[in-house]
Amino acid sequence: MRRTLSILGSTGSIGTQSLAVLSAHHPDIDLEYLTTNSNVELLAAQVQQHQVRGVVIGDEQAVPRFRALSNFKGEILVGREGLLEAASTKANDLVISALVGFTGVEPTVAAVRQGKTVALANKESLVSAGELITQAASQHGAQLIAVDSEHSAILQCLVGEDPKSIESLTITASGGPFREATADEIENASVEQALRHPNWTMGSKITIDSATLMNKGLEVIEARWLFDIAPSRIDVVVHPQSIIHSMVTFVDGSVKAQLGLPTMVLPIHYALNYPERTPTTFARLDLRTIKTLSFFAPDTEKFPCLPLAFQALERGGTATAILNAANEVAVGRFLSRSIRFGDIARVVSASLNAMPVLDHPSLAQIIDADAETRRFAEAYVPQTIATHTQA
Repeated sequence: MRRTLSILGSTGSIGTQSLAVLSAHHPDIDLEYLTTNSNVELLAAQVQQHQVRGVVIGDEQAVPRFRALSNFKGEILVGREGLLEAASTKANDLVISALVGFTGVEPTVAAVRQGKTVALANKESLVSAGELITQAASQHGAQLIAVDSEHSAILQCLVGEDPKSIESLTITASGGPFREATADEIENASVEQALRHPNWTMGSKITIDSATLMNKGLEVIEARWLFDIAPSRIDVVVHPQSIIHSMVTFVDGSVKAQLGLPTMVLPIHYALNYPERTPTTFARLDLRTIKTLSFFAPDTEKFPCLPLAFQALERGGTATAILNAANEVAVGRFLSRSIRFGDIARVVSASLNAMPVLDHPSLAQIIDADAETRRFAEAYVPQTIATHTQA
């Protein structure tokens, strides 16, 4: 049976890999919309290679450039409204939400409210609006399928299992580029060092999140909502080889783990086929070449972003949206070399302490909390610079 798919964020890392997986293994899926913010050069190449009904360009000023690069005859939608239309169109059977950051929240909500199956690679959606999105999914009959490798691993481990039999979830972390670094080395790490991930090739924002371990904190929050499990039953363990992607411990003491090479093509393929498995040409894991699998507790003193995420999750309400917004601002400032690596956690901590938290927020309240936090975090950044300059 043929299905129709829209990819929100088709020019990003997950989006480009999704198109590759579709080309190789899913001739039964038709493309409805591809979207980008401003990377119209790549979007033009994508619509030349793939048959697609329409595109969305977030930056209106980039539209003339797209037209000059492409003779695309399909529909061209623009801006936030265009993105929401692409996410919620009735033609979609499946939506891959692969946008970066908070921009993914509203389109994910729009798709869920139309009862669509959402392959979720935008973890910030559940971080910022997990309660609202999961309630909307239940209300409208939508399905959320994890694409993150860690959550895909948990999903695979739970197939055929009674949810009541789950004792705990363990999410693995590579430890990033600073796993063995000293506190001083981490404090003053350069952008280039932070972007040098040992195992994964990803976009710059998620790579920095991996270096601070905030990415694991965000994944804990996402897991809480995807699998309806208490935060106290979710653990993080550092696993430098990135071969075991997550584990599930059951009430009888048995542990299931999902293993695979550190690549996103398998989680994407699994989400597109869920709950079935079909043959692929992907590279296979050979444990004889890996030889060693090691595990460590994360150092929460050297990586304070991880406990900050747990604190926000325990508080609930808009606290996780505040965490996410402050982190996005801080990571952006670090990438622009406006603050030091160690300042990222300080900006997040200050924002969590300063911003009011609302319980059971509406979408409008979540959007407001995000905007207000960004204003605070942007204003707070110069203070961190001044403090450390004087020191």
